[in-house]
Amino acid sequence: MFARKPTGRLQGLTRPLRPESRGADGAIDDRNLKELTLQPVAERACCRSGLWCRIVTSGEGSAAARAFVASVAREQQPLAAARTEQVQARLERVLAALAAERVGTQHFASLTGYGHGDQGREVVDRVFARVLGAEAAAVRMQFVSGTHAIAAALFGVLRPGDRLLSITGRPYDTLEEVIGLRDPGQGSLAEFGVSYDEIELTADGSVDVDAVQRALERSCRMVLIQRSCGYSWRPSIAVAEIGRLSALIHARQPECVVFVDNCYGELVQEQEPTQVGADLIAGSLIKNLGGTIAPTGGYVAGRAALVEQACCRLTAPGIGREGGTGFDLQRLVLQGLFLAPQMVAEALIGADLVAGVFQGLGFAVNPEPGANRSDLIQAVRLGSPESLKLVCRAFQACSPVGAYLDPVPASMPGYARDLVMAGGTFIDGSTSEFSADAPLREPFNLYVQGGTHRAHVQLALTRALSVLDAAGLIDLPQTG
Repeated sequence: MFARKPTGRLQGLTRPLRPESRGADGAIDDRNLKELTLQPVAERACCRSGLWCRIVTSGEGSAAARAFVASVAREQQPLAAARTEQVQARLERVLAALAAERVGTQHFASLTGYGHGDQGREVVDRVFARVLGAEAAAVRMQFVSGTHAIAAALFGVLRPGDRLLSITGRPYDTLEEVIGLRDPGQGSLAEFGVSYDEIELTADGSVDVDAVQRALERSCRMVLIQRSCGYSWRPSIAVAEIGRLSALIHARQPECVVFVDNCYGELVQEQEPTQVGADLIAGSLIKNLGGTIAPTGGYVAGRAALVEQACCRLTAPGIGREGGTGFDLQRLVLQGLFLAPQMVAEALIGADLVAGVFQGLGFAVNPEPGANRSDLIQAVRLGSPESLKLVCRAFQACSPVGAYLDPVPASMPGYARDLVMAGGTFIDGSTSEFSADAPLREPFNLYVQGGTHRAHVQLALTRALSVLDAAGLIDLPQTG
């Protein structure tokens, strides 16, 4: 989120990104941290109404920061090469799907109106189903986010009196209102008579299998697995583990639907959850599968009957998958899917670099560099609000879009707490492009994801270390 203007006019903000002032108690004084010179200016066309602008004067980062980041990148070259080698197998899968469905330029155009019989939409669905190893898929621009796609699946499948069981702890923040865990009165699952239980993860972040078995002694219509860590400090759930859990659940209750929130996980591992026993998955196109160029949208994939039920929630019973135009965006969706294996690999390389750089400075990171990842998210425990804000500001200043904007903690739709977000991306809200965000709460963990190429991540890290060093929050090795 970015700073909101307090009056009807935008303010031009000029400040260096290397604050050095501290208060009498030795803590960073946020007033000195900002060092703002407010200069009233007329609103500019480049600024969205309601945002504060600033002039970026951060330079290219210190020599010490540049040298340290470069040294970590050199150490990780074998790891980066291994990540790059994985691209070919993922790309072969995508190419095989495109070829099998005989994709041609005629599929790039959409019908208008109802969209009934839209060949482009239908071929996109079949291509995604093949890539994801699913019986069916529905890829829709009408899904405004991954949360929307997940909610459509939940409301489409579950009925009054059904029970939903989360076995990976509390779901991602934006699903709390969908389930009915907070802010009632909006038509949540709870208000429609769907009961909910959750099982906390064990101390090491793994699924508590014994507790799952006990919970399945009662009838359960759907088990929810969140593959990614979200805003928690835990490992992501590996696809192989999802397969083992799916087998256990189906053995206990064959009619129970295993539903996986697949956001941030697509193409990270060799298989997808639908290839190892999950019944249904959902995700966003402005994450992995969109390849950084899909402009919006989401997907559901899995058993055909379940996909149809989710689509009946998106559209209406009787319409389901048969309606909805693609807005002539099929080319970008298919091209994004073609680029996705490479973009995912670059994001993984960037995540390893973020982990290695901050770990080398003594910060706790999760996962560690070179870990067997199941999603793109890299968590860094920065330990203070000052460090968190400074890193986000530095990342924003090194963004290709909106580098002049100042990210500050603010409320976001679907979140109970204020968030600080750095995301100067071409696709608004894209997390397949380099971005970072965090809830402003202890222990002040930063969550970094995406990155179209490793060089951008390296530059952003150089900026971040420069400002942290100048603020006295880290000690960088000095170059000779």
